[in-house]
Amino acid sequence: MNFKNLISPLEKTLTKQWLTTPTKVQEKVIPVVTSWKDVLVSSNTWSGKTLAFVLPILNILYKNRIKEWKVEWKQERKIQVLVLAPTRELVMQIWETFNPYCTNTNFKQTTIFGWVSPFHQIKALKKWVDILVATPWRLKDLMEQWIVKLSNIKILVLDEADRMLDMWFLPDIKHILSKISKDRQTLLFSATLPGGIKRLASNIQKTPEEIIIKSKNLISKISQKVYFVKPSNKLKLLQFLCKNREFSSIIVFVRQKEETEKLAKILKRFKVDTIHGDKHQNARRKAWDKFKNWEIKVLIATDVAARWLDMDNLSCVVNYDLPAIVDDYTHRIWRTARAWKSGVAITMLSENQKDFISEIEQKTWNKLEIINNLDYLNEKIVEATEHRKSRGKWGR
Repeated sequence: MNFKNLISPLEKTLTKQWLTTPTKVQEKVIPVVTSWKDVLVSSNTWSGKTLAFVLPILNILYKNRIKEWKVEWKQERKIQVLVLAPTRELVMQIWETFNPYCTNTNFKQTTIFGWVSPFHQIKALKKWVDILVATPWRLKDLMEQWIVKLSNIKILVLDEADRMLDMWFLPDIKHILSKISKDRQTLLFSATLPGGIKRLASNIQKTPEEIIIKSKNLISKISQKVYFVKPSNKLKLLQFLCKNREFSSIIVFVRQKEETEKLAKILKRFKVDTIHGDKHQNARRKAWDKFKNWEIKVLIATDVAARWLDMDNLSCVVNYDLPAIVDDYTHRIWRTARAWKSGVAITMLSENQKDFISEIEQKTWNKLEIINNLDYLNEKIVEATEHRKSRGKWGR
């Protein structure tokens, strides 16, 4: 099946990008959104969810613009589409997806997010903007300064809706929603949709069409393994895995941002960097670029990175700490086995965490392999300072 009933500029851009066949989620979502209905979409990571809302949104805006052509629309153009995402990296990914299609349809978009100076963001907002992609906190801040007005929003998108509607973001989301007309189209997208999130979603949508597309084939390409390990031996196991030559690249997920820096110092000899919420945007991007360019082997991250890291040939994901909820486990392991390749996900559990296995198996439709290899117990924990001493004064 080809992309159908889209305006000519979008079809031309799709052809230039060699996109001729929609994914399952795009095939289901695009007709519903273009018919001006709310949707609640749950689909796996890397299934094409972003393009599933980018295309129909631009299709709607373009057709509306044609209808209003005689009404000097250029002088009255205000923000018509608001896309909210939990992290600045995800905001930039959405912006990049919109970009070629906006260029070909003459729509203007901009982004706003925290941890950078708002100067250039405010400057961009003073020009005409049709589409705004933002993180909730910075958006709320600029709204309170009367720099951003959302009274003309026609379409609202919450990407990673399970994160956007949890207790961390919910107060900001409620404040933003209170400034947007209820006569809008609301689109919610996520890889996972827990029951509590569905109940919250029902309060902000009007009879949404629920579209759930899960692919067992994607998760089956990930070899999920479990080590039962004492907390005191976790570091030995991690060093053992980092030494494994079968793994050319490893992402290690931990719960606490302080733990990322602690582990990075100990694993320094493996070429390592970190990503967590306290790091500046440029530092996070630099760490990710080094990892993608094979300048480092190990990237240690918190769950702030579990939803946007996108690397085609990531060898292994290590759950050094369990995530807060099972849904975050799936987001973590989907960092590997991208682009239809295989990957490995290794989870460290203590004996009193066995119940977590059944929850994972139920969520991923796959049995986990219990690894009884105890070779890692012979590993010596080498601190960074000790390693430098062993190599001489200048670390040669």
